[in-house]
Order: sequence, then C-alpha cells, then structure tokens
Amino acid sequence: MSNRTFCSVNARHFTEFIDLKRSLGYKYKCEEITLLTFDRYLLTHDHSCTRLSKEIIDKWTDKRNNESDLTRYGRIVCIIQFLFYLRDCGIGAPIPLLPKYPRSTFTPYIYSHEEIAAIFNECDRLRLGDRDMRSCLFVMPCLLRMLYATGIRIGEALSLKNRDIDLHEKYLTLRATKNTKDRFIPFSDTLTAVCEDYLQHRNALPVIGINDPNNPLFVTLTGNSCTAGNIARWYRRVLVNAKIPLNSNGKGPRVHDLRHCFACHSFVKLADNGMDLYCSWPYLSTYLGHQSLRATEQYVRLTEQLYPELLKGTERLYVDILPNITATQTETL
Repeated sequence: MSNRTFCSVNARHFTEFIDLKRSLGYKYKCEEITLLTFDRYLLTHDHSCTRLSKEIIDKWTDKRNNESDLTRYGRIVCIIQFLFYLRDCGIGAPIPLLPKYPRSTFTPYIYSHEEIAAIFNECDRLRLGDRDMRSCLFVMPCLLRMLYATGIRIGEALSLKNRDIDLHEKYLTLRATKNTKDRFIPFSDTLTAVCEDYLQHRNALPVIGINDPNNPLFVTLTGNSCTAGNIARWYRRVLVNAKIPLNSNGKGPRVHDLRHCFACHSFVKLADNGMDLYCSWPYLSTYLGHQSLRATEQYVRLTEQLYPELLKGTERLYVDILPNITATQTETL
C-alpha cells in the first residue's frame, strides 16, 4: 500500500496504480511524489470529475520555472503511465505528447590515481571539531575506500546491513538495488583489511546491538544510520583539503563520481592485462548492475577520451581489412 495520502477525486486510482507498480517490483518512490503533486494540483483547481480534461493535463505538463528538461520529461512519463491506467479502468483520459528525451551534457569527474591517494590521505586526517555524536566522520575512511574499490552507489553502501558483508568469503550482498535486483560484489584483500579495522573500532562503541545482523553496517557514533547528505558534506571538506578544484558553481565533484572513476579505472586495468576494451564491456556492465550494455556505454566512451592509447592496439589489428586503392584502380571500378 502507498504510505502517502491522496485526497483528490482520483485518490483511489492513484493509490491502486502505485500498488500495482510496486507489485510488479518497482520501488516507485519518486513517481509517488510526482503523483502526489498532481493530486494536490487537482485539489487546488477544484477538479471534481475522475475524467481528466485536456486543459488540466496540458497546464500541469507545461514546463515550470527553473525546471530542467530531464525533470519535466520524467514528470510527463509518470503522468502518461497513470493516464493509460485510467483508460484501462474505463475512464477516458487525453494522453499528452511525450517530449524528446533530453540529451545530458553532464560529464562526471574522473579522478587521477594521485587524486584518489590524496582523498584517502585527507580522509584519514579528518578530525571532529565538536562532540556531535550524530556525525558520520567515523565511517569516512572505510566508506570512501569501499565506494572506489567496488563501484557501488552511495545509497547501496549506506543500505548495507551487518549481514550483508562476508569478510571470510570477501563479498558484499546488495539487496533490492536500483534495478530491483540483488547483487554479489567481491572485494580485495586490501579492502577486507580496511573493513576489519573499521568493524573492530565500530563494535567497541557503547551501543547495544551495534553488531546485530539486521543493523546498519555504516553508523554514526550513536549507532544510527548515516545519511547521504552528511556524507556529502564531509566529502566536500575532504576535496578542499586534498586541493581538488571545485566546479564553477562551487559544488565540486560528487561522491557518486567515485563510481564513475571505478568504471574507467577498471577498463584501463583490464586493458593493461591484455583484455580488449569492448570485450570487457559486458563483464563490467553486469558487475555494475546495469540492465543493458547501453547503460555502461558512457563509461566506454569516457575511457576512450581519457585514455586514447587503449585503442591503438585495436587499430593495428584491423589495419589491413580495407586495402589501399590507388587512383588508377578507382577509375577502373
């Protein structure tokens, strides 16, 4: 069942639609907020008929002030799915045109190996300036190393429970991830030692049940779950101390860029071990939890741009596929 309250005349249909989506395995959290916003829109416009008019739909799908094309696209996709559901329920509904999918011009920040070393060094030197027991500083050295060494998302890392890490077999269990799949993530001996050190100090905290299998792996000093926002604030301080330049807007590289960095560095390492860039593509795509090769394509292209020498060997392999044709031969064809 939906954990939010819909109040418009279409409240029952909103709730049943969300329940249907979740029964099919979709998390449907952001979409639920979108539909809740639409529900409030119907209330403010005194809409009292379950059949939605074209005027109502067109006004709601108009681009808003300071709204990105991608956000508007996602909003319209969500409402189109709901309108088709209404049609299946026998309620007529006009379907708005879906705009062209906006191309992203965003380029993730790929750290050099020297910058990664500087991040880890500055992370280890962090000190708590006050006695804020809610701080996530305690987890930063282990967490950042895990993100870079495994390529998992920050949300996946913060969702880990104690039962999800196996230090003996050296793997993580990610449950109900972005694409509603469980994944097993192996990790190295080096990361194993880092995690063992973190757990030794964490388990010494005076918190009852801190090592309970169902409790969070990464916690504050009070034993509560860490938040992504708190991690991001400490990460920004790490970047400043490591002298890694911020963007023009002052926000700088993101924690999520460690995942992008893992992918590109993995492609380079596989190439150094003699594996073709495009042959390693499916393996890394599966490891990252992508549903298709297209989702991993950005990493392939980004790696090509950053490390063009990786393709030199491939170019030599195919140099004789198309023969050189002289001008005389061209005239006789």
